[in-house]
Amino acid sequence: MGILLSKLIGLYEIALLIRIVLSWVPHNPYNKAIQFLYKITDPVLNPVRKLIPPFKGIDFSPVIVFIGLGIVKRIVSGMF
Repeated sequence: MGILLSKLIGLYEIALLIRIVLSWVPHNPYNKAIQFLYKITDPVLNPVRKLIPPFKGIDFSPVIVFIGLGIVKRIVSGMF
């Protein structure tokens, strides 16, 4: 169970990385894959954005989410 959860968190981290890269390059927001990516990452990023809004155009929410996911992975790994 812990290994599966750890792997799922790893996949989510990859999705976040792709989302970060997409913010730097022009892309088609109507593409189904990109819409799916936004759909799975926005529910986690948006609450963090409310707590820590972008500063001078830089969005720190992915960094906070990565830190949180890392903590969860460590807790899960230690439990199992």
